[in-house]
Amino acid sequence: MTGKTDFTLEEWELVLVGPPSAGLIVVTAQRGGVFSETFAIGKAYTEARRLYGQSQLLDEIVGARYDRRHTRYSSAAKMKRGGLQHLREAVALLEQKATPEELAAYKRFVLTVADRVATAHREGDTEVSDAEKAAIDEIAAALGVEG
Repeated sequence: MTGKTDFTLEEWELVLVGPPSAGLIVVTAQRGGVFSETFAIGKAYTEARRLYGQSQLLDEIVGARYDRRHTRYSSAAKMKRGGLQHLREAVALLEQKATPEELAAYKRFVLTVADRVATAHREGDTEVSDAEKAAIDEIAAALGVEG
């Protein structure tokens, strides 16, 4: 089992930043619902304890509180580019250090966070806007997941 002690501090922060980055990419994809969508990130972490309780790695990720205050971007576009890059780097790192099952669980968790954010606020007549769907597709691509 892989856990926090298998990573340097910098590596661990990279792993931690992935899920909230995915959530923020979806939050900024479409105007409106910022409060409920941001709240959905925290709710996804709470739900993850039930869903992924058999993974030490995810248990430690969910239990950690990553402080994003020191990561600032001057625009939503730069935040998106940075977030997608963080996801690609986290996956590459986990491919080296985690089991295939842990890597798959991490990817599922990141996509769950993105999905929870997208469905937290109705966009007109649709539950998930085209912009949010496109953001989730980009997140999936960064994770190396199809569809």
